[in-house]
Amino acid sequence: MSIPFNLVQNETKELPNNIEAEQSVIGSILVYNEIFDEINMIVSNKNFYDPMHQKIFSAIEKLIYSGTLANPITLKNYFENEKDEINIPEYLVKITKFSTSSRQTIEYSKLIYDLFVKRELIKISESVIDTAQLNDLDRDGQSIIESFEKSLFDLAERGSFNSSLVKFDEAMKMTIEMASNAYKNDEGIVGVPTGLTDLDDRLGGLHKSDLLIIAGRPSMGKTALATNIAFNAARKIQEEGRKSTIAFFSLEMSSEQLSTRILAEQSRIKQNDIRRGRISEDQFDKFIETSKNISELPLYIDETPAITIAALSNRARRIKRLYGLDLVVVDYIQLMRATNFKDGRVQEISEITQGLKALAKELSVPVLALSQLSRAVEQRDDKKPQLSDLRESGSIEQDADVVMFVFREAYYLERKEPQPATVEHAEWQSKMSDIANRAEIIIGKQRHGPTGNVFLEFEAMFTRFKDIQNS
Repeated sequence: MSIPFNLVQNETKELPNNIEAEQSVIGSILVYNEIFDEINMIVSNKNFYDPMHQKIFSAIEKLIYSGTLANPITLKNYFENEKDEINIPEYLVKITKFSTSSRQTIEYSKLIYDLFVKRELIKISESVIDTAQLNDLDRDGQSIIESFEKSLFDLAERGSFNSSLVKFDEAMKMTIEMASNAYKNDEGIVGVPTGLTDLDDRLGGLHKSDLLIIAGRPSMGKTALATNIAFNAARKIQEEGRKSTIAFFSLEMSSEQLSTRILAEQSRIKQNDIRRGRISEDQFDKFIETSKNISELPLYIDETPAITIAALSNRARRIKRLYGLDLVVVDYIQLMRATNFKDGRVQEISEITQGLKALAKELSVPVLALSQLSRAVEQRDDKKPQLSDLRESGSIEQDADVVMFVFREAYYLERKEPQPATVEHAEWQSKMSDIANRAEIIIGKQRHGPTGNVFLEFEAMFTRFKDIQNS
């Protein structure tokens, strides 16, 4: 009986495939089971074009993982009752003749996977065309693009099994490299620097794959701190001459407002004066000069309001692919939307924080996200925030690697000004002068390090945080 080498024919145009390569890979495994683990790192049963080859590969996998030898004899029972146009047990014996060297088998496996990717690309493209042609009121053009991008990225990541399975010695190498970088760094920082010495000392910088939360009540300076960190990180990239960027997703403020903040901070001109044009000629010249100096800063601002976690993830992936990526900043979580919002706000926030943590791991970058605090803070005598004050705190606290709170006592004290020309007012003035520019960063959670407080100076007129010792 002749053995058909091309068992599957497309009714129209045949999709990319190489049946001979599939036969060679399966035949080689049947002859030499020891190569299966290496081959299985490259392809799975779903990557084969021929449905029968998929079944055979799956059966081989079951036998080997159960500790049983996989060859035509042990596989015979699996396919005795298989109704097909060919005799499968006989076919298994035949394809062992196509076995080849380990090196060639690996190359054929790569070819099989590559052809699988091309078939999937064709399917995705056809799906996009079909979806775009439908008059579906629930699917606009942008959502189709986002879905297409996600499908492409998922396909690209599907073959990265090796990157998710790390042998312990490889993990140790990465640890040693991390420790070595910290040792060689005069500042002892491994992660992305915040530009704030005391905060970097406590955190060691912002680490890859970490989700970091900056939380606080309105007007505490959350956005200011995040903007300062983003600017400092971008400037560090620029100084080192690396090809990378910082991505800032601003759901509350426009890109113009953010750039005004940064320019005000760097030129040391009040924001309000800049907006109202109340600046001298010298100040204007300084403003223009500062803008020229930082115009090439590797900082990208996305000002899409109410962005979904899926859209944000897709854009972050695109930025990393095109420009490189060191840090993602999100301002702020409560203004985001889940992709499929159905089960209430708490569940929606949970999907968002899980998505942000997954993005941090997937892109191997720190994700710094801002979060509002509940009004429970205002109802206590002690206004210092704590983990339970996080809005929808369960998921945020659980998913975050680091949770930091921004606290400025002066914010509350200035609202308690006593009657002028009284003893109480004099005492109030004295205390205000002591704490007016003081800010406290409370590290309420740090998965891989100590908690505690970091004290900074806050220049409200320039929306700038800085180290106290540098003041």
